[in-house]
Amino acid sequence: MNAINRRLRWVSLLVAIALQAQTGFAADTMPVNTFIGTQDDGNTFPGASAPFGMIQVSPTGEHYAGWRYNDTRIRGFGHSYLSGAGCWEQGGQLSVLPVTGRIGPGGEFDTGKAASFDHKRYAAEYKHEGEVGQAGYYKVHLTSYGGITAEATALTRAAAERYTFAAGTASGHLLLNLGQANERHSVVGSEVRVLDERSVEGRITTKSFCGGAQYTTWFRMVFDQPFTAHGIWDDRGGWPGAKGPSQQGEARPHGVWLTFDLKNGAAVTAVSAISHVDAEGARINLQAEGMVGKQALSFDAMRAQAQAVWQRELGSVRIEGGSTDDRTVFYTALYHALLQPLTGNDADGRYRGYDDRVHQAKGWTYYEFFSLWDTYRTQNQLLALLRPERSRDIANSVLKIREQSGWLPRWGYANFETNIMTGDPVTPFLVDLWRFGALKGREHEAYAALRENAFAVPAHRLRAGGRSGNASYLSQGFVQYDRSFPAKGMDVDPHHGASATLEYSLSDGALALMAQALGKTRDAQVLGERALNWRRLWDETVVDKAADQRGFPRPRLGDGSWFKDVDGSYDPRSERGFHEGTAWQYQWLVRQDVPGLVAAMGGQAQAARRLDQFFDHDALLADPASAVRKSWVVGPYSYYSQFRYNPNNEPDLHAPWVYTLIGQPWKTTTVLRAAETLFGNAPNGVTGNDDLGTMSAWYLFSALGLYPDMPGSGRFLLHSPRFARAEIDLGKGRTLRIEAPEAKPGERRFVQSASFGGRALQRVWLDWEQLQSAGTLTFKLGAQPDTQGWGTRARELPQPPAGIAR
Repeated sequence: MNAINRRLRWVSLLVAIALQAQTGFAADTMPVNTFIGTQDDGNTFPGASAPFGMIQVSPTGEHYAGWRYNDTRIRGFGHSYLSGAGCWEQGGQLSVLPVTGRIGPGGEFDTGKAASFDHKRYAAEYKHEGEVGQAGYYKVHLTSYGGITAEATALTRAAAERYTFAAGTASGHLLLNLGQANERHSVVGSEVRVLDERSVEGRITTKSFCGGAQYTTWFRMVFDQPFTAHGIWDDRGGWPGAKGPSQQGEARPHGVWLTFDLKNGAAVTAVSAISHVDAEGARINLQAEGMVGKQALSFDAMRAQAQAVWQRELGSVRIEGGSTDDRTVFYTALYHALLQPLTGNDADGRYRGYDDRVHQAKGWTYYEFFSLWDTYRTQNQLLALLRPERSRDIANSVLKIREQSGWLPRWGYANFETNIMTGDPVTPFLVDLWRFGALKGREHEAYAALRENAFAVPAHRLRAGGRSGNASYLSQGFVQYDRSFPAKGMDVDPHHGASATLEYSLSDGALALMAQALGKTRDAQVLGERALNWRRLWDETVVDKAADQRGFPRPRLGDGSWFKDVDGSYDPRSERGFHEGTAWQYQWLVRQDVPGLVAAMGGQAQAARRLDQFFDHDALLADPASAVRKSWVVGPYSYYSQFRYNPNNEPDLHAPWVYTLIGQPWKTTTVLRAAETLFGNAPNGVTGNDDLGTMSAWYLFSALGLYPDMPGSGRFLLHSPRFARAEIDLGKGRTLRIEAPEAKPGERRFVQSASFGGRALQRVWLDWEQLQSAGTLTFKLGAQPDTQGWGTRARELPQPPAGIAR
């Protein structure tokens, strides 16, 4: 080991020692299992990534999202992945697989047959025994090709792989496949060239995310030893000795093979970097993070550095209590929540904007890949709490998207808008960041962008769809249900007019708070009135006979009439008019006007009864782990024709806290402890798609005893924590402590009283400013709920913010 590598290993050790000295927690008390979520469409990936990293190295199998735990073969190790998204086309570009065998005419890899280089054909079998998935490190043993051990690690912009062939293997090959990625990730075109005996570079253009636009990934890869032979394959077969440049078009076979003489060592290490800017960006990133001078960083040195970074990140939240499994689930959730958005600018600050031009981020980090419909509900607030500096850069990145594309994003993928999902998620996303101080100095700029989005529709020439239902919403107070409405992408708001109306209404309520604070009095009044547009969907004549409930949100057509099915009826358990849900699930999305919702349901007693039916509360009390799997979770995508709570998806994630908001906080605890049984230390340990950390952030808030209330309010609702003690670093040396000595993971313990900073806390929330002042939040818990005690009186409950018209 050279001196540089020894120094890096010492750095990693010192970081771990310092972490334990400062916090009293050793690194091994923050375990991560990256296999959590890799089964049942959690859609996480098990491979290596840095926090918010640009590059990831992970296996690709048969699953559309990249890899599923029960895939039987590995097609290669790709270099770009998203964590937990629901659409197909999530990465896998530049797929590398180590193999043995003869490459040539008639060989195992027949250069006369292009089909020999199809990753479905040459994919390797592997075994889970000995497989390792840690924060910053992945390892698996391939049983094909004589047995090969594959390892991966990653920093922000560079990664390393080490492939160790079986002892006695004379030579081995690496197949660099440019023409194939994930199962449904279509490669539009690619180019590659062999630069010298140790390096390769190229670019891959893919059409990505729910059939969206094209974007390009440039790469450069170097090796710790020279390859002794090489060649390029395309749709005509293999070309031994070819260096390129070689180009190929859409869905055409394309790649490079590299042969290594293993007589001096059975392991080959590849160090790579990618860029979304250009080839020079990949070279710069490689030099900045993957090289020391002209020498590639060793695998062990990069692994030590990567895992030290993760120790610092994970160590910013510390918990006590619970088993190893409990801690593993918690810290893996924190790991997943800190993977995205992804770093978008190269090491020199350049990034490719939404105008497809190259821009410069000076003194800040540009981020990309924004799943706003998901992340505005939990992950955004978690990052603001834990990583305020990153949240400022995230807010700045979203404003840069608007500046460079002409409109704010909804679901931004790389450097283009996909228009996936519905509603207006960017408004609650940015209004929360404003409330948390992440837009300081840019408040009026942000408000102008949000106002434009709320009062207009983007021009047809712009890719963004914005509030595509605004014409009807602004004139009639609702988004019409119209399945034939033209779309700029796969989704458009009028296709799901009822849920879009509820989302718009919530966003208007949030923006009204910002307008009021910035002195935009007239706007605040108009937006406050529009925040009650949810009422225009409420049809008190709709009856669910089986549940004996009357009154539900219902889609309306363009002429103002109520939607009816072909037989003239309307079923509130139907998904018609709602995006990935039903009227039963979306009825709770009125966070800006809970008293109004309760009144529409017939009063507090009736609303509580409806909540009890929604959660199957009695069954939860009797057998929570069984009830959630029978009553709530029918399947990974069981969004449709359901009337129960659906923890697999976002629309009703906040619903457990409606109990708190109507004065029954003990029932929130019952629901949360039951829901937490869906999160486990196993591949199926995430419920539904993790959606770029959204579900993981939900779990963290549930476990910690805090949950963000209405966007823009700055309120965090309180509930019984899962763990006896937690410490949360807020930045600038401030620490929030949460104490609940009676808490036991997996057991229901109900809040009897609470205090903050040593003073009794009667109300059921803390404001952002209180959290930022740090201090200690203490809960006294009991085995039985106090149904007349803490959080049950009207004066202890939050009211709709001033400015929301009633």
